[in-house]
Amino acid sequence: MNYTKRQIHDGIVGAVITVGVALGYTLHPAWLLMPGLTGITLIQSAFSGFCPVYFVLDRTCAPERPEEAHSL
Repeated sequence: MNYTKRQIHDGIVGAVITVGVALGYTLHPAWLLMPGLTGITLIQSAFSGFCPVYFVLDRTCAPERPEEAHSL
């Protein structure tokens, strides 16, 4: 996994959690489900190795090194 994909992943996950907490605080507590589900997805990703964000990034971002292209 390259450094750029990791930065994009961290940015997306951080934004989802921050927006979910802000909406839950200002609008309605049901918005807190968004960061909660994101946390559950991160936990299952630690055990299964599958992350939906990396799944999309692997198919949309060009590989930085030629050997990464063969791992798809």
